[in-house]
Amino acid sequence: MTTHLHNAVPAEGLDAGVAWHYGDPLREQRVLATRAGVVDRSNRDVLVVAGEDRLAWLHSICSQHVTDLGDGDSTESLVLSPHGHVEQHWQLTELGDTAWLDTEPGAAPEVLGYLQKMRFLRRVEPSDVSADWAVVSLVGPSTPDVLAAAGLPLPDVGQAAALPGGGFVRRMSWPSADAADLVVPRPSTATTIDALRAGGAELAGLWAFEALRVEAGRPRLRFETDHRTIPHEVGWIGPAVHLDKGCYRGQETVARVQNLGKPPRRLVLLHLAGESDELPPPATAVELDGRTVGFLGTALHHYELGPIALAVVKRSLPDDAALTVAGSPVSVDRS
Repeated sequence: MTTHLHNAVPAEGLDAGVAWHYGDPLREQRVLATRAGVVDRSNRDVLVVAGEDRLAWLHSICSQHVTDLGDGDSTESLVLSPHGHVEQHWQLTELGDTAWLDTEPGAAPEVLGYLQKMRFLRRVEPSDVSADWAVVSLVGPSTPDVLAAAGLPLPDVGQAAALPGGGFVRRMSWPSADAADLVVPRPSTATTIDALRAGGAELAGLWAFEALRVEAGRPRLRFETDHRTIPHEVGWIGPAVHLDKGCYRGQETVARVQNLGKPPRRLVLLHLAGESDELPPPATAVELDGRTVGFLGTALHHYELGPIALAVVKRSLPDDAALTVAGSPVSVDRS
């Protein structure tokens, strides 16, 4: 996880090991928004599930409808607690008689432990292949042109296509309107990034990727979630939770909240005050009149919006409530 770090400011914390930015993070964000940038996300963990029962088995233990996935289909899914709280988030791709799961950095032991525990007598073989495979993301409206120039396949959004040297390219609709994830052999990470740059992409750090994710209101596990988060609160109903599938752990909570339509909290975009480079870390309390009414997720400087953050707050709070974070006023984005 040291690709192109020789001229980069490295990320810290959970994302340590990849580039946070390459010297001009606001310019890098503009590149992702207007052209195309390549982002090293090789710190993500990758697992595979082989075996003829894999899709029916995964269908029974996760929140997404996956029994009918065809070769090349890709989706998102969650693992919920018995009470419906979010425990895991996967990007799931079915390709070449294998189900590929990529997930948050450091999450593989928990994911693999869960899969092993739920195997029973099913003909499945889950394994952690994070040491062998890496994720690289191409983001921006020029994504199709860069892939074509690099001689790489261009699948439809929500689809994946195999790469000649192993792995695949998966077309995404986020963190911007056009993006692709490439899952490649880890020794090929640097050469993949170089090929995309030769095709017209520019280097961009994870800061730029995260800024577009926050602007788009896309939650990230462990940042916009806590031990009480349910899918309805952060917008995972639909993208990662299918409402018309059979029984799975936590389904009762999902159905109850869906029928009542009243999740206790909601995800909002906040505009933060001040120009300081130091922004409050995730889990900082969001307060109203000195009372905690939510918590901060990812906070960063955006190239157009200034300092922004995602936060999870009480559903009943009006958008014009006089909220504060770390003693400074913040406002809910109402656009």
